[in-house]
Amino acid sequence: MHRPRGGPGTASPPGDHPTTGNRRRARPARRAAAAVSALAVLALLAGCSSTGGKRAEDEQRRSGGQSAVDTPRWTVAMVTHSGEGDTYWDIVRSGAQQAADKDNIEFLYSHDDEAGRQAELVRTAINQDVDGLIVTLAKPDAMESAVRAAVDAGIPVITVNSGQELSERFGALAHIGQDEELAGEAVGHELNDLDARSAVCVLHEQGNIGHEQRCDGVRATFEGTLESLYVDGTNMPGVESAIEAKLISGSDVDTVVTLGAPFATVAAKAASQAGSDARTVTFDLNPEVATALGEGTLEFAVDQQPYLQGYQSVDLLWLWLSNGNMLGGGQPVLTGPQIVTPDQAEELADYARRGTR
Repeated sequence: MHRPRGGPGTASPPGDHPTTGNRRRARPARRAAAAVSALAVLALLAGCSSTGGKRAEDEQRRSGGQSAVDTPRWTVAMVTHSGEGDTYWDIVRSGAQQAADKDNIEFLYSHDDEAGRQAELVRTAINQDVDGLIVTLAKPDAMESAVRAAVDAGIPVITVNSGQELSERFGALAHIGQDEELAGEAVGHELNDLDARSAVCVLHEQGNIGHEQRCDGVRATFEGTLESLYVDGTNMPGVESAIEAKLISGSDVDTVVTLGAPFATVAAKAASQAGSDARTVTFDLNPEVATALGEGTLEFAVDQQPYLQGYQSVDLLWLWLSNGNMLGGGQPVLTGPQIVTPDQAEELADYARRGTR
């Protein structure tokens, strides 16, 4: 029997459909607080409802892994632009799977860092007759027709992580993620507080609009000079060599900004080998970043809470399918930026080890 889609109705392109951390402890990034506080409260309320969040997860554990709800077993697919071995997406997937287990959702995950192949994976999910779809739009031009095909097929779509500015235009119900320019602006402010004067922004995936937006955001608020350095993120020795060469040739560079957690420790090592005193700051987290923060080899990191992106996207589709709920009111549901500093490293390390930060 064909499964009903779209909860109380069908998924059609919406019209007017519908955080940050402390320098010492959970300090809001300057402009982010006002933009995300109301939406963050809504997200937390949804996550802590009688059928969601910690209570539901506790009920699930007590029931031996069974779902905490009695809704139909819908199927939700997530298709991301992750490359092989990208630990960031392991955290997103972990959050999504946790929500799926709680919500009696069959969760299908696939990924490809080549945009054309990612679009094909979306079409495969459409052919599988999924009840809901979660996609990233790091390279939106290649994804638009596939996303629109899903919407035309009556499949509710949520975009996550990247593509905030195009999500509604493509027909998605909501976007969950970090405003990349806003996050970059928060980094620029932090660099000013550190009295930085010359920084380099390391872009490890050419064509990723979110990465460009991060560097543009830093450039918008940073009072010093910022240069972009393009590297091949699939070649870590090459990344290290490129950063080292830049620091040797540009002796005035005092800060390296990396756009992904795996590149932070590489940048710190490159600075050491170059004999440079340049500091390293990074977007995103992993256990190595938590350790480096604790050791003082990183100044700060920007967390966009990938676990929450995965969890909330699946949970929100379940809420839509089961009760017609949708967060955001036409605005993105923001999960960051949150600035994390060395004094949060011990707690952060515990979360990172269990794969949720």
